Amino acid sequence: MTSIFDASGRNQACTVIELGPCVVTQVKTMESDGYEALQLAFGEMREKNATQPLKGHFAKVGAKPMRRVVEFRDFAMDKNPGDAIRVEEIFSEGDKISATGISKGKGFQGVVRRHGFGGVGQRTHGQHNRLRAPGSIGACSFPAKVFKGTRMAGQTGGKQVKTGNLRVVRILPERNVILIRGAVPGHKGSFVILEK
Repeated sequence: MTSIFDASGRNQACTVIELGPCVVTQVKTMESDGYEALQLAFGEMREKNATQPLKGHFAKVGAKPMRRVVEFRDFAMDKNPGDAIRVEEIFSEGDKISATGISKGKGFQGVVRRHGFGGVGQRTHGQHNRLRAPGSIGACSFPAKVFKGTRMAGQTGGKQVKTGNLRVVRILPERNVILIRGAVPGHKGSFVILEK
């Protein structure tokens, strides 16, 4: 995160994301694959860490193996395999975009933090340890079970999250960097997918 001043002098909190250059590894067409898509790769990796299928896939386009390969359906661009796509070719300042990534893992959490429960509420009537408890979780002898999907304590975070309505504040093409106003899922250094 960083902050910049806009044209009116207001300070805006921004997330800095490196966006390329992304290499086109495959162009899927209606004739050959049954749908149209563009496959992009990002993040160089060491040759010894790549699997043989990955090495072969990147050798076809004459590129080094990369860490992430993502396919974008119905994304028409006049590019050939092996071409690089830069940030300024897709995004411009003021665009509304969405970001998809793996959220930060928060471990095992109770219902107050995980689902926003209010707890029992008061420390009266002999309750000394029930403030953040979930309360009743089922009915009586009928149906004699807890329904699937009942919100309870458990593992929180570490799942794919899509955040929308983010705005592109600034683009730095010489560094392949984009500044976005709003929260982006994931920890520092994690991979995110940006879409218009």
